[in-house]
Amino acid sequence: MSHDSPALDEAPQGLDDVLPTVVDHVALARLYGEPLFTMPRDLYIPPDALQIFLEAFEGPLDLLLYLIRKQNFNILDIPMAAVTRQYLSYVDEIRASNLELAAEYLLMAAMLIEIKSRMLLPPKKVAEGEEAEDPRAELVRRLLEYEQMKLAGQRLAEMPQYGRDFLRAQVYVEQALVPRFPDVHVLDLQSAWRDILKRAKLVQHHKISREELSVREHMSIVLRKLQGQRFVEFGDLFDPTRGSQVLVVTFIAMLELAKETLIELTQAEAFAPIYVRLAYSPN
Repeated sequence: MSHDSPALDEAPQGLDDVLPTVVDHVALARLYGEPLFTMPRDLYIPPDALQIFLEAFEGPLDLLLYLIRKQNFNILDIPMAAVTRQYLSYVDEIRASNLELAAEYLLMAAMLIEIKSRMLLPPKKVAEGEEAEDPRAELVRRLLEYEQMKLAGQRLAEMPQYGRDFLRAQVYVEQALVPRFPDVHVLDLQSAWRDILKRAKLVQHHKISREELSVREHMSIVLRKLQGQRFVEFGDLFDPTRGSQVLVVTFIAMLELAKETLIELTQAEAFAPIYVRLAYSPN
């Protein structure tokens, strides 16, 4: 058992002669949340200002488990007389200062006395082969369950907790005056170059120039090619190397010549080669 007393926010006259003065600006006490660095000389403390709290145990089961474990008692075979006597002595101490806190401890004390009384009575008759019920069985079960939960809570409390055991790191890095550029590897350059080539393929253009082609001029060209020839095959009058525009204009020129009866187009039979010659002039 331990008796803890809370830190007082106030102190009586003359106490400032005992307590130290300000050391590195550390407050000696706090009054309504405000720090006090020197003890006030006109301080009055009512008689009930000092209270003693018995907070070493969290409840009756915690106290009972403490008494059993401290004296190495077997929890499955609790000596009720010794445990009950020590338990009652603790309850007597807290009854004078905190009756509300003692109520739940008194309830457990009554249970211990009842169990001790039942153990003094002759056991109830049971059938052969069966063991008599131990009055302590229910208490032992509750103590074991409480101990398991207490150990689990202690293990959880030992785990690192944010705000208690560690804090989130926050670092302010001042921007350097000279910028530091990241290192570039060969693979990064290769990847960037491939992306540029892909974009270049998507954006292509070609220049279209206007070429002046004269049908009359090509009519003259066709007539010159037919001069002195009996027949010229239709395909020989075209020059594919000069492009499709020239081919179209040459074909139109031949149609104009045929329209004006200046040339003749002949074919011996279907699908046979087509021949071109100058039109016969009786003059």
